Amino acid sequence: MSPTAPASSVEQARQALGQRLREIRLDAGLTARALAALCEWHESKCSRIEHGRVTPSDADLRAWTLHCGASNEIADLIATARGIDGMYVEWRRIERAGLRQVQENVQPLFERTRRFRIYQSWVIPGLLQTEAYSTAVLNTIVALRGVRDDVAEAVAVHMARQSILRSHDHRFAFLVEEWVLRTVIGDVDVMGAQLGHLIQLALLPSVSLGVIPVGARRGAGWPVESFTLYDDAQVNVELVSAHLTVTQPHEVAMYGQTFTDLAALACYGGTARRLVGAAIQALG
Repeated sequence: MSPTAPASSVEQARQALGQRLREIRLDAGLTARALAALCEWHESKCSRIEHGRVTPSDADLRAWTLHCGASNEIADLIATARGIDGMYVEWRRIERAGLRQVQENVQPLFERTRRFRIYQSWVIPGLLQTEAYSTAVLNTIVALRGVRDDVAEAVAVHMARQSILRSHDHRFAFLVEEWVLRTVIGDVDVMGAQLGHLIQLALLPSVSLGVIPVGARRGAGWPVESFTLYDDAQVNVELVSAHLTVTQPHEVAMYGQTFTDLAALACYGGTARRLVGAAIQALG
């Protein structure tokens, strides 16, 4: 089973907010046209908000609740709308303040999570990266996206976070596609050291490493976008242009099932380490 379309969490959240605003309007005894007139909007705006086609601004919500006599709802509605805006965020917006800030912003999420399930179809998972490999990845991001170059500072934060792998109250299940092991990031020396490091970390008591072999017969476990499950509360999905946060319980469950399906295809233990070793040999 594959996850739902990336934008669906945002769409469903907008629709839920629109339904709530519709109920507030009906409780006030107003038609959509009458409310639009009171707010001095085009008459179609209420309909677009109520059907989840757009996310209302703070000003829109203040006007809506004012004319519906529901000003006591404003704080919760604004928080809900801002949460929707934070679900799908373009990388250029996230990285505007620099890559170090991106690394620091996720620290609270890592600290409160106890069970991590991480699938990577692009690169070695961040928590398993060497300093040189991480530097090469972030240098590529700087070059491709034109963000501020604070790679050294970002890598330092990134490396410090890896101490969580040795804590006693966290568990990590990593799944990587075999082609990730054979994709040279940086250069041959950087990649060789990274693969050796991966074998070492796979021996940690808190870590489970699964490698999905090239040529594995795919049933339910189709390759998908890279994602991380934080307990059963949240999924972060890495898209080409943006970062998606999934919190709808049924969608989180879909990603959980997808992880289970992919995990069923993977090799573990000595077999997984042999696949990593074969990738090292392939470097020459």
